[in-house]
Amino acid sequence: MKTLLALMLLTPAIAVASSPFDGTWKMRLDSLKVSGKPDVFEVGNGTYACVSCVPAYKIKADGTDQPVQGQDYFDHKAVNVTGPSSVELTNKKDGKVVSTASVSVSADGSTMTWKWKGNVGEKPTSGVNTYKRVAPGAPGANAMSGSWQMEAAIDASDSARTVTLQSKPNGMKIVWNGQTTDAMFDGKEYPIVGDPGHTMATLKKISDHEFEETDRRSGKVVDVAVWTVSADGKTIQINETDPVYKTKMSYIFDKQP
Repeated sequence: MKTLLALMLLTPAIAVASSPFDGTWKMRLDSLKVSGKPDVFEVGNGTYACVSCVPAYKIKADGTDQPVQGQDYFDHKAVNVTGPSSVELTNKKDGKVVSTASVSVSADGSTMTWKWKGNVGEKPTSGVNTYKRVAPGAPGANAMSGSWQMEAAIDASDSARTVTLQSKPNGMKIVWNGQTTDAMFDGKEYPIVGDPGHTMATLKKISDHEFEETDRRSGKVVDVAVWTVSADGKTIQINETDPVYKTKMSYIFDKQP
């Protein structure tokens, strides 16, 4: 009887631990697919403009910190034009550097390489993304000018591409580089603790192998992601929609030993 009672008491814990989402997962870089509105920049005549940003902004490109309004993850940006086809970017929030990027365009003007570093998590992050040109910039402008569609993530640090999931009764805990979402499947908003953008997340269970995450900032939906674990429990497919920037993104996480 005591053995039976002990097994009965352990049943909920065993059920939670057996969720196919539980474990550590790493993004497969070559699985990334991006579609939707391109990124648009204008660099020339001593200025830098992010035309596709929401809200769009235009600042001096003289290497000094310039105030930028309405961005969730930075409040100042410094733009240093280092050549006719290269630009250095530094983003700051509350006086601290949160990210940097070294941007260069190929000799034929068709490919932009974006080497970035981030400081918003528990550990530094870094990576390299490439973009293909969609439309040219103004004649005589820096080669970064024009419209660009992200094409590939060709490198990323483990800190940038690793996530840990832990299921709980009617909920999920998601940890990425020290930022933690600990939410129930109840339609309520929960803070992503450690996120400098003050994002709030809502989780909705679709099935034992699928849930939906809706992120909001200042009450506005900024991202909707559907997490789907494969039948064999070895991969997670994520399909994201950004209603602000009008883009879609999909990628795969592989289960780690």
